[in-house]
Amino acid sequence: MADTKTRTLAAIVREHLSEVRGSLILSAFCMAGFTLTELIAPWPLKIIFDHILLDKRLPGSLIWLSPVISFGKPAAVIVISLSILLIALFRGVFAYFQSFITSRIGYELVYRLRSELFGHLQQLSLSFHARVRTGELLTKVVSDTSALKDVFAESALTFTSHLLTVVGMFIIMFTLNWRMGLIVLATFPFLSYALFGVYRRIKASARMQREREGAVASRIHEVLSSLQIVRAFAREKLEQERFDRDSTYTLEEGIRTARMEAAATRSVEIISAAGLCAVVLFGALQVIGGRMLPGEVLIFTAYLTSMYKPLRTLARISSQYSKAMASAERIAEILRIEPELVDDKQGVKVSSLKGEIAFRDVSFDYGDGIDVLNNVSFTISPGERVALVGASGAGKSTIANLLLRFYQPQSGKILIDGLEIEKYQRQSLRRRIGVVMQESILIGASIRENIAYGKTDATDEEIEEAAIEASAHEFISKLPEGYETIIGERGSTLSGGQRQRICLARAIIKQPSLLILDEPTSAIDAESTMLIQNALNKLQQGKTMIVISHQFAGIEEFDQILVLKNGRIIEQGTHTQLIALKGYYHDLFYLQHPHTGNEPFLHGPS
Repeated sequence: MADTKTRTLAAIVREHLSEVRGSLILSAFCMAGFTLTELIAPWPLKIIFDHILLDKRLPGSLIWLSPVISFGKPAAVIVISLSILLIALFRGVFAYFQSFITSRIGYELVYRLRSELFGHLQQLSLSFHARVRTGELLTKVVSDTSALKDVFAESALTFTSHLLTVVGMFIIMFTLNWRMGLIVLATFPFLSYALFGVYRRIKASARMQREREGAVASRIHEVLSSLQIVRAFAREKLEQERFDRDSTYTLEEGIRTARMEAAATRSVEIISAAGLCAVVLFGALQVIGGRMLPGEVLIFTAYLTSMYKPLRTLARISSQYSKAMASAERIAEILRIEPELVDDKQGVKVSSLKGEIAFRDVSFDYGDGIDVLNNVSFTISPGERVALVGASGAGKSTIANLLLRFYQPQSGKILIDGLEIEKYQRQSLRRRIGVVMQESILIGASIRENIAYGKTDATDEEIEEAAIEASAHEFISKLPEGYETIIGERGSTLSGGQRQRICLARAIIKQPSLLILDEPTSAIDAESTMLIQNALNKLQQGKTMIVISHQFAGIEEFDQILVLKNGRIIEQGTHTQLIALKGYYHDLFYLQHPHTGNEPFLHGPS
């Protein structure tokens, strides 16, 4: 989504239903037709038994059937019997179109909800994604949205249709015999409790079940994404036990929900049978006493059978509604989270950058109150090659994250080309920055698509040129399918050096004004390291380059080195200047190069 404005779940649903208003009206018409055919379905039987076979006089409401009766009993029976088939045909047509239209509306709603939710998740901060398990988010995007489909489309109209049918049947039954109508009505308090009394318990259980399913999905995602480690440490049994434990919680909660659903459904059936027994007994006695016609008893029994069927359906809908409301709450929780970073509406669109960077007393923490950067200040001139060095956790990668506007500093200012970074449009700024992360993240697609990820409209020539500059063209050409070779998820079918060179080509194809490389050679072989360093030497001309590194190989050529420790810049200068200081950098460098004969001073905290 281009717009980061948060939209509520209710607003999304209302907007969708407003757009399909015509389909809803047509579906409502079909619903009314279906309800009408349900109400008139048993009447042909009454006409045949009472007014053809028993020769009872037609009441005023049915006097229009007199011409049919006058044809004689055989012809009248044939005509009225055919009406049973005709009513069933119309009922089937109405039911088909109502089901088709409402299902289509439901699937379109799922499509829109997933699109909105996926777009919203992409706008949330990285700190949010660091806290939340991926499997839980997958469950919300896939399963929870599907659970809403039936409730917001199909079940809503089904509920209305069944409600109208039941109300219509009651009106007709009270008109025929108010005493028998009261007998049917007497069963309703018990039915209401059976149907809706367990609603809250089912809803709570359904929510718990959804949460458990999210935990199971997270466990599957974590294990499958790190299967190499699991096997290397022979921990398959341990992971199986953990999965079984999480899955058992889901099983128990699912059984509990199913038990309550079954109890509600079976209770409805028993109460329905009791009501039908009472109606048949009382109606038969009324017929024997001459106070009712047999056909009227048939209508009552047919209505009761038809009426309890929608009531049983309402029990099922109640259960679906409970589950859907639990899903809706989980989705709404995500949609209520505001994106942490919002562009200025008057933000500057970046066409190119000189590459001047300035940090002014920047402090930052990841929300836990522990400073990762503490009053950091430095300036990088356009076209400089700068190294950020220091121990793990010193704040090097955080500086890169702040430059990419992944996070907002708690205090201080960050300027690019003299303008505060918040004044730029985020996406246009990121398009001018090339990034190679420490972890070589690739998508499960062709090599061509992975390189073009940096520029989706890149030509084949541009892709190959970027690969050549990244020293990747040679090994790509030797692959069976060349640039069309499909790589595994996250590039698992390539070596670390090959993945890193493709990542570099992906950054190069953007023709960035600024390059940020986070440990580009930390986990690859010596040959790949040499190839990447050569590529960077050629690429750096005229571009500002920031390299985050633990390894000091080739660092002597950098224009400026920023040494971080405990979130502060404690030393700054060229390699020669920092060695001459005989400080923290001097110690780190000679710990990695003991063969030079210089012993580190091993300075304590600065």
